[in-house]
Amino acid sequence: MVPRYSRPDMVKIWEPETRFQIWFEIEAHATDALAELGVVPTEAARAIWERGGFDVARIDEIEAEVKHDVIAFLTSVAEHVGDEARFMHQGMTSSDVLDTCLAVQLARATDILIDDLDKLLAVIKRRAFEHKMTPCIGRSHGIHAEPVTFGRKMAEAYAEFSRGRDRLIAARKDVATCAVSGAVGTFANIDPRVEAHVAEKLGLEVEPVSTQIIPRDRHAMYFATLGVIASSIERLATEIRHLQRTEVLEAEEYFSPGQKGSSAMPHKRNPVLTENLTGLARMIRAYAVPAMENVALWHERDISHSSVERYIGPDATITLDFALARLTGVVDKLLVYPERMQKNLDKMGGLVHSQRVLLALTQAGVSREDAYRLVQRNAMKVWESDGALSLLELLQSDPDVIAALSPAEIEEKFDLAYHLKHVDTIFARVFGGD
Repeated sequence: MVPRYSRPDMVKIWEPETRFQIWFEIEAHATDALAELGVVPTEAARAIWERGGFDVARIDEIEAEVKHDVIAFLTSVAEHVGDEARFMHQGMTSSDVLDTCLAVQLARATDILIDDLDKLLAVIKRRAFEHKMTPCIGRSHGIHAEPVTFGRKMAEAYAEFSRGRDRLIAARKDVATCAVSGAVGTFANIDPRVEAHVAEKLGLEVEPVSTQIIPRDRHAMYFATLGVIASSIERLATEIRHLQRTEVLEAEEYFSPGQKGSSAMPHKRNPVLTENLTGLARMIRAYAVPAMENVALWHERDISHSSVERYIGPDATITLDFALARLTGVVDKLLVYPERMQKNLDKMGGLVHSQRVLLALTQAGVSREDAYRLVQRNAMKVWESDGALSLLELLQSDPDVIAALSPAEIEEKFDLAYHLKHVDTIFARVFGGD
């Protein structure tokens, strides 16, 4: 966890104090269930809640000696509870505590991430409707293609992050399971009803079958989902970075008063936030692979996954939380330049309308091969003139073209509004009745 890329609410979920508090609640709820089943005295269960406590520094001190974190925790709690503490952890194994705790932490972290996505979606939606009919050039291979609108670009992002939100909700459900099944998951020394009780109290589902640990395919899917969302962040960030290039400059990150872009060149206004988001996305995606490699453990368990999850659990969720919040700020304050968008649309002498002329020629009886050749030979003249020549004028003076289409019919194919006629349909699909 890097403080520079962290926000306090998410960090708190992964702090030792929070982790040990969840451990305590797991143990206390399990003891309550054991008391209801008559396995341990009711007074012992009550004493754990009333006198139970722990000290993080003391746990660290004990662990330095015993080399076992759960035993160190239980010893610290016993120092607060007294004799009744011997009834804690009856029939349980360490993974019952560790895995169930991780499920709680991931569920809580996911709730924050879902809220982050909701805020991002709200901002993207606002900017989409703001620029719903703001025309700009669409690009394929980085080259001018045909007109789109900037609002439609934002609608694309909205649809993508909406899918990410749906996946995250599914991933939360998948990973929020509880295992209190004892050594090798047989329930030999603890009743399954204890597991059900703990799951209900902590807002989890019962793990159908655990092998002393919760199966790690759940976690693999979870971290893969975070990686996909990170890729969506990078996609939008990369789009903004390209649009801010000097030669394009159709949109730009907000540049605050007093902000500096370069230590050497005072004129610079760099897309540093979206560049940062590109880097953070790489890190979040990197955690998906070790999560997948955690799936294949030895027999009923080993702990090769443990060290991995101590890294990726906090780091992936903390980083994604920060990245989503940063992207929300970028989109919220993004400077959009419609005049520059129009200037770029007009830059190449009307080449963006070539397909409409091609199709019109085929409708007029010209073969597609000949129509393509006629339009392309004029288009290449415009291309090579860097837009100084006009495709419309060249086509209107080409005898082979006007043999099939009148000058007025050719001019009609250069109407920008034609390309925007289905924007409402696209928006209705993305935003529904809004």
